[in-house]
Amino acid sequence: MYAIVRLGNHQIRAEKGEIFAVDTLPEAKAGGSLDITDVLFTANGAELKIGTPTVKGAKVVLEVIKNQKGKKVRFTKFDRTDNYRRKKGHRQPQTLVRVKDIVC
Repeated sequence: MYAIVRLGNHQIRAEKGEIFAVDTLPEAKAGGSLDITDVLFTANGAELKIGTPTVKGAKVVLEVIKNQKGKKVRFTKFDRTDNYRRKKGHRQPQTLVRVKDIVC
C-alpha cells in the first residue's frame, strides 16, 4: 500500500516504514508525529483512490526522526578577465521522517 501526499511544494510517494527527508517542517519536534491529510492518491493492490483534489478521510501518519541539514551544495562564480573568483556553499535544512501508517 502506498499514498502520494503533498508536503509543501512537493509531492511524495509514501509507503509504510519508508524513511525520507523533506523540506524543514517548523511544527515538527524530534520524536513527535504528524498527520498529513493532504493525500492526493492511495493504492492498495488493485484498489485505487484518486482524490478530487484530495482523498476524503485519508491520512498519512509520519514519525519525526530528527531535524538536520542536507548535503552541502557548492557553487562558484568566475570571471577570467577581472581575476574574480568566489566559492560558496549552502546546506538546506531538512526534517527526516518515517511513515508509521497510511489510513484510508
